[in-house]
Amino acid sequence: MSDDPDWALYRTLLAVLDEGSLSAAARSLGLTQPTVARHVDALEAALGADLFVRSQRGLEPTDLGQSLRSHAQIMATTAAALLRTASGTLGSVTGTVRISASDVVAVEHLPPILTLLRRDHAALVVELMLSDRVDDLLAREADIAVRMTEPTQTSLLARRLPPVELGFHAHRSYLDLRGTPANMEELSAHDLIGHDAETPALRAMVEQLPPLDRHGFALKTDSNLAQLAAIRAGFGIGLCQSAVAQRDKALVRVLPAIALHLPIWIVMHEDLKTSARFRTVFDALANGLGNMTVQRSLRS
Repeated sequence: MSDDPDWALYRTLLAVLDEGSLSAAARSLGLTQPTVARHVDALEAALGADLFVRSQRGLEPTDLGQSLRSHAQIMATTAAALLRTASGTLGSVTGTVRISASDVVAVEHLPPILTLLRRDHAALVVELMLSDRVDDLLAREADIAVRMTEPTQTSLLARRLPPVELGFHAHRSYLDLRGTPANMEELSAHDLIGHDAETPALRAMVEQLPPLDRHGFALKTDSNLAQLAAIRAGFGIGLCQSAVAQRDKALVRVLPAIALHLPIWIVMHEDLKTSARFRTVFDALANGLGNMTVQRSLRS
């Protein structure tokens, strides 16, 4: 290998790997195609090996090119985290904070919290990433995360909030058409909405419920938002957060004695706890999500 390659070359490599062609990578980076080609050539020359081969389908990464993807991704996320950290003024709530949250939390709970936060801190910029991955913080893909599982990694600052209740709900129009089940046996005869893939987290959650045969679900999707939308549309009966369902008078709780309780955690990398910006956002999320059953109106 010759001299250490410029970091920008790895950024270009990642774009070509993600996009599959020089032209698409150039568009994503805001560069010209010849510039992207020169970057790839320069990196191959520095490493002394080919990173791509041309095929009928375009550029195909070699084994070496594919093996560099994870390293280039780490460099990209670290660079982004570096820019976010450096974007604020020391001791003030300015700059960018990247938040990771599940789809339902991000759509149903965070917007009013973030609106109030923005009104109090006009120089704050929020990046919202919809994800349930537990390693977002350690990979520095996010600064603060909202999670429904207890974090086990070290180097994280975590605050546990009151658990979130889930229950069976259906739209009133569906129940008017099909009737309301009085027990689990009757429930199993209805159009049920549930997850498609069976994961350890899902199995742990379902263990809290009387047995349900997922193979009998009328609609299977791993998107909690899609499940919620199907419930609201009157497709059938599904699990959703009780606090969310209570906002819609057309949604009815089915078998109210049956409930799941999921923990909720606000998590941040401990290196960020002394920053006024990250600490302010962390506390705002903890306070706002700590009482999700209360409808809050925006301050005028």
